[in-house]
Amino acid sequence: MTAVESPKTVSWTRRHLLGLEDLSAAELRAILDHAETFASASQPPRVKRSGLTGRVVVNLFFEPSTRTRVSFGLAARRLGADVLDFSSSGSSTSKGETFIDTAKNIEAMGVDLMVVRHASSGAPHLLAQHVDCGIVNAGDGAHEHPTQGLLDIFTIRQKLGRVDGLTVGLVGDIAHSRVARSNIHGLLKLGAKVIVCGPPTLMPQAITKFGVEVSHDLDPILPRCDVINMLRIQFERQRNGLFPSIPEYARLFGMNVERLRKAKPELLLLAPGPINRGVEITPEAADGPNSAILEQVTNGLAVRMAVLHLLSGQPADQ
Repeated sequence: MTAVESPKTVSWTRRHLLGLEDLSAAELRAILDHAETFASASQPPRVKRSGLTGRVVVNLFFEPSTRTRVSFGLAARRLGADVLDFSSSGSSTSKGETFIDTAKNIEAMGVDLMVVRHASSGAPHLLAQHVDCGIVNAGDGAHEHPTQGLLDIFTIRQKLGRVDGLTVGLVGDIAHSRVARSNIHGLLKLGAKVIVCGPPTLMPQAITKFGVEVSHDLDPILPRCDVINMLRIQFERQRNGLFPSIPEYARLFGMNVERLRKAKPELLLLAPGPINRGVEITPEAADGPNSAILEQVTNGLAVRMAVLHLLSGQPADQ
């Protein structure tokens, strides 16, 4: 594979993007800097590149997805790749074919990059040991969602001009959130302070080992934060009884205009979709001047173009 020089002269040699935990600060900056070169392609007038012309990218999704699947597909097409969208429903996995056999058969059709989403933590890592093509983790269980973490950090840097020295609050279902883990790894390596906030029942017991501050009360930490990222309640991953009721959760941990008045005027409000309006965040807050939620979606395209381009081994000026 050909090494790719990022705009900041960091040589990129990795074949896979499996998580942010294993990346260095320099590698994280290389992806973010590279994403800036593609930002114009995610805004009108849309610029189509040729970096992946002749390459085949498959979206191998074993879980439902809207933003991530569409974003990766569009990113690959903007780079000139052929794109195959795979869904486990109606596939041979329903006939008993294994996850690995399914992937190896698809790779045999001439696939260069696989974008993998799976309900089992570690599934992309396992797949990377059995196929020769590049693997991008698009979310594995409650483990990591690296490109979501990258686009969140890209948005912070774009809106506030830096990451180093900022205080970022991750609020909500920390225990079941792969987005939280990717954000924590990336933000800490880039010099931010991270506060995780949520009910004790939605907080991993060993979370302090990550080097974060833990709070079970949102209101006291609000004035300290430069960024608040409201994480979705992962109803599909949890058992019943982790908090008394949805209205009670919204009262204690939901973002609304009253809480925004207690925060810094320039607070940046983020939320990885889909958002549950009225649960993690009210419509007024989600659509208000502090919110960059839709900008996160736009930035996701630039970040995913950068990731696919770097993993393809193409020269950075293509």
